[in-house]
Amino acid sequence: MSKNLRFAPIVALMLAGAAIAPSSAYAQKSKKKKKAKQETTAAAPTQAPKRDDSKPKPYNEVVTAKALTDEGLFKVHKIDEKYLYEIPDTLLNRDMLMVSRIAKTANNIGYGGEELNTQVLRWERKGNNILLRVVSYENVAADTLEIFNSVQNSNLAPVIQAFDIKAFGNGTQVIDVTDFFSKDVTALGLDKRRREQYKVRRLDDKRSFIENVKSFPINVEARSLMTYEATDAPANSSTGTITLELNHSMLLLPEKPMPARTFDQRVGFFTINQTDFGTDEQRAAKRRYIVRWRLEPKDEAAYARGELVEPKKQIVYYIDPATPMKWRPYLKQGVEDWNKAFEAAGFKNAIVAKDPPSFEEDPEFSTEDARYSVIRYFSSETQNAYGPNVHDPRSGEILESHIGWYHNVMNLLRNWYFIQTAAVNPDARGIKFKDEVMGELIRFVSAHEVGHTLGLPHNMGSSAAYPVEKLRDPKFTKEMGTAPSIMDYARFNYVAQPEDKGVALMPGIGIYDKHAVKWGYSYFPETKGHDNTEKLAAWIRAHENDPRYRFGRQQGNPVDPSSQTEDLGDDAMLASSYGIKNLKRVMPNLIEWTKEDNKNYTDLQEMYSQVLGQWNRYMGHVTANIGGVYENYKTYDQKGDVYSYVPKDKQKRALSFLNEQGFATPTWMLDDNILRKIESAGAVERVRSAQTNILNNVLDAGRMARLIEAQATLGNNTYTLTEMMADLRGGIWSELNAGKSIDTYRRNLQRGYLERLEYLMIDQERGANAAASRTNRGGGTQVDVAQSDIRPVVRGELIALRSQIRASLPKAKDTMTKYHLQDALVRIDNILNPKS
Repeated sequence: MSKNLRFAPIVALMLAGAAIAPSSAYAQKSKKKKKAKQETTAAAPTQAPKRDDSKPKPYNEVVTAKALTDEGLFKVHKIDEKYLYEIPDTLLNRDMLMVSRIAKTANNIGYGGEELNTQVLRWERKGNNILLRVVSYENVAADTLEIFNSVQNSNLAPVIQAFDIKAFGNGTQVIDVTDFFSKDVTALGLDKRRREQYKVRRLDDKRSFIENVKSFPINVEARSLMTYEATDAPANSSTGTITLELNHSMLLLPEKPMPARTFDQRVGFFTINQTDFGTDEQRAAKRRYIVRWRLEPKDEAAYARGELVEPKKQIVYYIDPATPMKWRPYLKQGVEDWNKAFEAAGFKNAIVAKDPPSFEEDPEFSTEDARYSVIRYFSSETQNAYGPNVHDPRSGEILESHIGWYHNVMNLLRNWYFIQTAAVNPDARGIKFKDEVMGELIRFVSAHEVGHTLGLPHNMGSSAAYPVEKLRDPKFTKEMGTAPSIMDYARFNYVAQPEDKGVALMPGIGIYDKHAVKWGYSYFPETKGHDNTEKLAAWIRAHENDPRYRFGRQQGNPVDPSSQTEDLGDDAMLASSYGIKNLKRVMPNLIEWTKEDNKNYTDLQEMYSQVLGQWNRYMGHVTANIGGVYENYKTYDQKGDVYSYVPKDKQKRALSFLNEQGFATPTWMLDDNILRKIESAGAVERVRSAQTNILNNVLDAGRMARLIEAQATLGNNTYTLTEMMADLRGGIWSELNAGKSIDTYRRNLQRGYLERLEYLMIDQERGANAAASRTNRGGGTQVDVAQSDIRPVVRGELIALRSQIRASLPKAKDTMTKYHLQDALVRIDNILNPKS
């Protein structure tokens, strides 16, 4: 009954009384009635006292005969629509990992299998309550030290839910978790980003409920159907709701954590970070430990003798039942390719891929179960795949992984393989590849993503290890692949030329991968010290001058040109020259290689844009050399610097390459036979946008700052900013000295040049926060442009250019060139003498 209905009769009676009798008489009568009612209530001996439902009841009254009980980590009792956990005393205060995933979802709201949240939980008893806390291991200290209490006091674990103990069993306590999994508990539900994106207002309790809860030996799986009211629901928007199924895996962590291995930045691994207050370093020590699976030999004696030994527990990946049958063998091969790397660590048959068990074989098998690692297959147009892992935050032990495999990653692979190898590879000349060709590409990406789940990040320094000419050598590439690591974005061999018969076209598990797995997974008995840092460091030192064993981190706008994405070889100018030769071979064949009867030109348009994209990548690879700084990690016991400048001649060659291949109009891409089939217009704007993006990257303030700093350090033994700017001006404005007409494409580029210089001179000062806008972080280097040498150099270039234009203007041979140069003079004057 609502509040309004409950109080309406009382209000009506009061109003009626006021109309019939004076207020004092009514008050007197009311007091008498109230007193009589109180006396009657007090004298009623037959009324039973109210029962306190918050206090525990006898076990049989709570876990009744109606209960359907599932044995496992906890006993899970289902009584009608309620779910009860029976938690043993032995599992109180034990760390458990809760992994929350999307199990089923609507279109455009993520994908089944995606992780929402991972957190360490701990059940604690407080009187007649059970508290569920979220535990952090970011700050630690040994529990034998005095400071341990201080760390505990400063890192109180928050309580996400308090449960009444409904009953006590034999060394157990029973709680009701129904509301926990069916109500809106922030730590378990839809993540904050999606709530904000879809403007979620609230969870509708009436349309949310528990689907099932299952208990297994080391984990409990709870699945809920949740319905949220949302203003901007991305699917079925007319309903104003988002409905999805969430799966929560609560996994018992090992009572004794796996021995942690200290991170070394010279070998790439994902890490966990801890601040240790219990060391003797006279400060809070920052600790980083690598993330890895627990691999222990079945036969330690044989392992110690150097024999290959099987692990006590294999790393097992299951293939999602939704995966098309014809691709399963290739996904499995990508997993098991890593066995050759684990052999370097002394293990055989360390990793295996399996088909999922049938319902008859295991009726309770679930891909959301945190005990199982799965390659999840998403029916999505997203062109991607990803390889995360779930690990113990105390030690870095990987517990499971769900690789995300999107159906349309095949389209991405098709495009890469076509554009990068079709010039030399007949198997890549078509829109639909043979299954065995696509299968090998799937195997390649599978192995890459599995590498991530083993703890390995991208090693972008790998692809620069091989001399460019070696990538044209069939014998070398068959033995070594196209890069020392499959964890780079080396992609496919765009360096190979048509005459290089039999050359390998893609990387595999390489020499660096074996080195990293050996370093991270070799087993040291705890009695001898699990870390064994001296031996691990010696393995690194043994290869310290060999680029094949180098780790180079991933960068956004790369400062280090030897740690880039999508590149190949040790010389970007030479490699990109070979790549462009191949693009020029592909272009005339695009129509033939994409044609299909009774089909429009959509595929032709897509592949043409891929050619432009690949050309643009080459320009980026080359640009990174200008103002580039190599980064090679070292420790005190190694000779040499960590950071060193790219040699002057290499930087100068890079700028020359850009003038010839980037800023000269790429007429070979302006094939009218193609353009007239895919668009009514757009080529001029497309070239303008691409070229000005290259130019803006060259004239990045961070890059210019590094050129200035290199000159301050090395003097004229480096490529100076003034030299670079003069070479750039000579390339962009080459028509001036030659007295040539300037065509549409070049006019657009030259205006882009003036706008970029205007930006460096003026635009960075505009706005309320001028100081912040003058500081450039885009190139990885901070610089206050207004207080650096950048602006004087830019001013000098504008003055020099103005003189050149004035001298060239009388020689202009056509009207558009004349108008363009006149306009350029006005623009330069406005930049040098801006109006307020």
